[in-house]
Amino acid sequence: MNVRRDASTLTVTVHGHDLILSAHRAAFDPALKLLLVADAHFGKDAVFRSHGIPVPVGSTDENIARLDALIAAHRPAQIVFLGDVLHGAQSHAPEVLDALHAWRARHAGIRLVIVEGNHDRHAGLPPVTLDYEAVQEPWRIGPWALCHHPQQVAGAYALAGHEHPVYRVTTRIESVRLPCFRFGAESGVLPAFGSFTGGFVVNPGGRASAGDDAVYVVAQGQVMAVKPPTG
Repeated sequence: MNVRRDASTLTVTVHGHDLILSAHRAAFDPALKLLLVADAHFGKDAVFRSHGIPVPVGSTDENIARLDALIAAHRPAQIVFLGDVLHGAQSHAPEVLDALHAWRARHAGIRLVIVEGNHDRHAGLPPVTLDYEAVQEPWRIGPWALCHHPQQVAGAYALAGHEHPVYRVTTRIESVRLPCFRFGAESGVLPAFGSFTGGFVVNPGGRASAGDDAVYVVAQGQVMAVKPPTG
């Protein structure tokens, strides 16, 4: 697995193919012009407020701004969401859907595919007016099997979300959890794209322990290897 850095991105070779890992918590396949986004959870703040939990407004706008930045940087021909586009039924609130429709109108020429995840089944997929294709996992394209739930797929390298992987960095006086990408021999997991999401620790003993997987964390606008590939 080769590694190349360029400002806020890190290019790694996975299963013989380049993937550009972005500090915006997404991955780009330059050969397929394919942008991969996992676990956006648009409208999660609206869900919390509907239950009387006072959380800040604006996570949807922040997520969309990062999507715009990714599109400007990479010029993708297609975007695939690896599940959990909306967080809950209340994510269909007008302010959330209006923002998503405005974003889609700015990028109408890009093919949009949603691999259905568990939140998509509970929340309901976005309205069809967003002009997307809904598919079931695993969805095959090029060398990849695109999934929501981490798994192995015969004859392809599986890329998934769902786990919201984070890597815990600890000093003698404090601890911080950083979003991370992890890649094993046959499958990999992307960090949650949504800015208002939790995560499962991939350190040894963590709920989503990465084992011997290569791990790349997102910190201070950069992607950095904390567990580089061993092969």
